[in-house]
Amino acid sequence: MRPKEPRDSGQHDLLRSRLDQIIDTGHALAKLARTIDWNFISQQLGTVYTDQPGRPPLPTRLMAGLAILKHMHDLSDEALSDRWLENPYYQYFCGEEFFRHKLPFDRSSITRWRQRMGGAPEGSAKRSLVEGCGGEERLVALLQESLAAATRTGAAKPADFTRVIVDTTVQPKAIAHPTDAKLLFRAREHLVRHAKRHNVALRQSYERVGKITLIRHQRYAHAKQFKRANRSLKTLRTQLGRVLRDIRRKIEDNADLAALFAEKLTLAARVHAQQPKQRGQKVFSLHAPEVECIGKGKAHKPYEFGVKVSVATPIQRCKGGQFIAHVAALPGNPYDGHTLAKVVPQITEQIGVNLTRIIADAGYRGHNAPKGQGLSVFTSGQKRGVNDKIKRELRRRSAVEPVIGHLKSGHRMDRNHLKGRTGDATNALLAAIGYNFRLLIAWITLLWASIQTVIHRNAKTQFV
Repeated sequence: MRPKEPRDSGQHDLLRSRLDQIIDTGHALAKLARTIDWNFISQQLGTVYTDQPGRPPLPTRLMAGLAILKHMHDLSDEALSDRWLENPYYQYFCGEEFFRHKLPFDRSSITRWRQRMGGAPEGSAKRSLVEGCGGEERLVALLQESLAAATRTGAAKPADFTRVIVDTTVQPKAIAHPTDAKLLFRAREHLVRHAKRHNVALRQSYERVGKITLIRHQRYAHAKQFKRANRSLKTLRTQLGRVLRDIRRKIEDNADLAALFAEKLTLAARVHAQQPKQRGQKVFSLHAPEVECIGKGKAHKPYEFGVKVSVATPIQRCKGGQFIAHVAALPGNPYDGHTLAKVVPQITEQIGVNLTRIIADAGYRGHNAPKGQGLSVFTSGQKRGVNDKIKRELRRRSAVEPVIGHLKSGHRMDRNHLKGRTGDATNALLAAIGYNFRLLIAWITLLWASIQTVIHRNAKTQFV
């Protein structure tokens, strides 16, 4: 069943207060609510629902507004629910007509809506724009609407997005720093817990001696007694191997148990077999096996654990600020220059304008950007074909760095808590959406203040 969207009836209620009578309609958030084309968002996000009978879902404007507010102000689901209940501006932004004293949704409703938007639609075989990231292209409608609202309010022009800066960063996952000892210990611990849950009796669980061995390894490593630490590490590996073989023997004749243990046994076997310097995909977290180890050459953080994310922003700053034109998660840790073949068509499709120039750092040398269509790519340090205008634009390349900093520090991209690769793509996209709408709030506030200043000055002149 499709959601029923709220409509302003214009009626009054003796027992409830209308929001437009208790708030300042000139507030930036109220103005932004009237600027956004909610019908476009409902049409784009409503494709995930079917016409089958059932319980009607929550309104799309309510859930989309909650997602925008969450990443605009860097709030958790719990904090967002509490603030929504006490803030009439939040309720007005989400389409409510009267002030509510009880939540019309549950905290888990935000999670379920996010999962529905990130998953593939029912009965649809449509592939996503980002490989391996589910169906989060529906949430691209929010990013498109943020840029459209910027155009309608004069904060940006369509021509601003024909020349962009492209860079990549790492979106860290919410995992503990991985070490071989902790991974071996946790893998054995998960297998033992799963065996107890399904009444599989083990010869030995190593619950007590395993913990002692882990503590001993950590103390030896801290004291730089690496030979003793390596012996403890080998013991942890042996304990995991024994539990693995024991479980396999106990369930080999039971197909149902084999199906229940298949995923955990595969993951534990990968942890048991992997070596410190092996190449290729490794397991860095048991609850998030998709995490990758990415080195960006930072002195203070040589390695980061998460997923690579591409960010595109205009070369010349728009009137309303440095908006984000495109963002996408790139699983597999691809070479930066090889991401343009995937990123450029997405930018063209989402924004609706043809790119004419891309500025990137030296890590994009040897790129595979689509040729033709008047697109040119320039990297830092390039000499051939560079004139004075392009030199000035190359000096603007670092403008994308503070944008990435704001995404991480103020819009929940510094530590991703969403599950799987779909969660990686969804969190990066929602962070960019919250960032753009935050710029729109600042632009509307400044514009309204300048208009009031002009009116006050003219009134004062007439009075004199």
